[in-house]
Amino acid sequence: MQKFRLYIIYALLFVPAALADCFQLNITSACHNFSSLLNKVPDTYPMLQKVFADPAPYKVQIIYTQIDRDTQNKPHLSYYQYNVDENRYFYPASSVKLPIALLALEWLNEQNVEQLTTETTMFTDAALPWQTAAHIDDTSATKLPSMAHYIKKILFVSDNDASNRLYELLGQERINAKLAEKGLTNSLITHRLSTSLTEQQNRQYNPIRFIGLDKTLLLALPARESVSVFRNKAEATFGKGYIDNGNYIDQPMDFTAKNRQSLANFDGVIKRLVFPELFSKQQQFALSSKDREFVLRYMSMLPSESDYPSYNTEHFPDNYSKFLMFAGEPKSLPANIRIFNKTGWAYGHIVDGGYFVDLENQVEFFLTAVIYTNKNDILNDDQYETKQVAYPFLNELGNYIYQYELNRAKPIRPDLTDIKKIISKSP
Repeated sequence: MQKFRLYIIYALLFVPAALADCFQLNITSACHNFSSLLNKVPDTYPMLQKVFADPAPYKVQIIYTQIDRDTQNKPHLSYYQYNVDENRYFYPASSVKLPIALLALEWLNEQNVEQLTTETTMFTDAALPWQTAAHIDDTSATKLPSMAHYIKKILFVSDNDASNRLYELLGQERINAKLAEKGLTNSLITHRLSTSLTEQQNRQYNPIRFIGLDKTLLLALPARESVSVFRNKAEATFGKGYIDNGNYIDQPMDFTAKNRQSLANFDGVIKRLVFPELFSKQQQFALSSKDREFVLRYMSMLPSESDYPSYNTEHFPDNYSKFLMFAGEPKSLPANIRIFNKTGWAYGHIVDGGYFVDLENQVEFFLTAVIYTNKNDILNDDQYETKQVAYPFLNELGNYIYQYELNRAKPIRPDLTDIKKIISKSP
């Protein structure tokens, strides 16, 4: 297998927790303590009151960002943070799929191969016995896999296989080097999701072929392997114990070799996508306007709005992956509300972050949060209080901020024409 020649041990960089979410982003902004907004939480938000009365077990972190527009409609951001700590590890779960998708689009734009687009057929082959190939995708209109279709599945229902295929395309070196270049230095992506593979296997990547409309080979990537070892330098342990192959291990679970994405970095990925102009060229994702609009459109679309892939709304209701504001029993979302978000859930952690828009009332804001609901603090026992605590908390948090924004005085109302154009375009 072809090996990269980069021999480094990845080291995560940190800034003081109090400064992380405001100053790491390198944008002009005001920073405030979120606690000042919690003094007025009424009894109609019982789970907010419960969690904020005793926050320690839930390890809650929140970044709420107000958006105010000037006379040229340029956004200006003001941050409110709650308990944000860049050094405290939480498992990011599927939230890492968003930067993977954006980096895949970046990679494609760099290839400069005629006829190579996001819709080009992307065959994944297998070079090792444990690897799996992907030559068919029954959920696509063409029955063939492509980068565009993988990204759709990631954004609609957080499809693991779709994300793993893009991970195999990029490899650890490129993913982590590009994130660091953009200032997202508290992120680390080292493995496929929902697969039981060793660290070495996660450093080995499938061969990939891109096939043109006339069946000709446009681009081929051989089997590749990373020599670099990417591991969390800072402490990355969780829980008081965990279940491993049916056995209880009486010690914290070690996440040193697992993915990491701090809340400020996750929030920063979303902001780089929504408002790239607020970041330097180096910090932006190098996306074409078409690619950016493609991602935003599918981030906000609901499973019921998709023909390819098509989803059974009984299993994938509209609020399936819209935790902030709408977590809970299956429900429809109001037509005037659009949420451009990504979620993740694993090991008792529930994370959600997005750009929230009310087109009718001209409201817009960012909200990103993570909560840990695992009363016994044992991982892998499937005894998590997701429905009892996490869902109602995130639902109430999103609605509390939304109601606050509805009543917040804004000298200039935002012009959301561009957003309306993006979501109105045919899929």
